[in-house]
Amino acid sequence: MFLLARLIKFVINIYTFLIVIRAIISWVNPDPYNPVVRMLDKFTEPILYPIRKVLWRVTGNLPIDFSPLIAIVLLQIVGSFLVRMLSRFS
Repeated sequence: MFLLARLIKFVINIYTFLIVIRAIISWVNPDPYNPVVRMLDKFTEPILYPIRKVLWRVTGNLPIDFSPLIAIVLLQIVGSFLVRMLSRFS
């Protein structure tokens, strides 16, 4: 169980890193055909799109995208909960 908890923590940290990189790259208007940008979109969009959809319904069309920040916070909360639960079982 300890190894599974460490693996989950590692995967969540990598995913958080990818979201941060995508947010930073979005500031410079990246080429959508760039393979790195496409890979980042492919990996991060499944979690960012639902958050954007909920934010749009709640706040309307904001000029700033807060979905990466919310996604990182949610990932860290869920990750710490899962790691804590798995460490109790080990």
